[in-house]
Amino acid sequence: MLKYKIVVAGAKDVGKSSLITRYCDNSFSETTQGTIGVAFKRKEVNFKENFKIELSIWDFGGEEKYRILLPAYVKGASAALLLYDTTDKSTLEDIRNWVKIIDENSKDIIKIIIGTKIDLKENREISKADALKISEKFKCYGEPVGTSSKTGENVEEAFLNVVKAIIERDLQVCKHCGQLFSKKLKICNFCGENIGLDVVL
Repeated sequence: MLKYKIVVAGAKDVGKSSLITRYCDNSFSETTQGTIGVAFKRKEVNFKENFKIELSIWDFGGEEKYRILLPAYVKGASAALLLYDTTDKSTLEDIRNWVKIIDENSKDIIKIIIGTKIDLKENREISKADALKISEKFKCYGEPVGTSSKTGENVEEAFLNVVKAIIERDLQVCKHCGQLFSKKLKICNFCGENIGLDVVL
């Protein structure tokens, strides 16, 4: 099974822990406590028939004092989820601070912006257009996805986007056996077929 490391960052109280808990455990609590330092969960993902990957998801406390921990965890990570709270405009602006840390410590990490708390429509301060501008400015993957950890809306979709981005960048499909394997290899490690570099997903 292929394993990938994901980091989740964003301002305090944007809902990082709630998003991860909804995705990994399919549960939600109104009284979730803020992360102190760093927390960690694993999630096994089925992608296509007979193909699984494991995500190691690292959750960072949003307080400024915990940002010094991020550089060590960014190294070796495949993707970073940058969260903002759709009901708090300042959290979208704060993404630039997280991006700065990430870009200084990893040149090829996939960055994806995710909005939270879309169930609180009456309190919304950030439009999809605003989030898209930030996403494009920092060269993030795809369009930002709005989620609700409370209802579960778009949570699976947000993480599926991460999986797709990683596979698109790192893997290729074997023309002979149909399995996915690393683009760094010229020979399929499932069937031994000599693929070359011209067959991509």
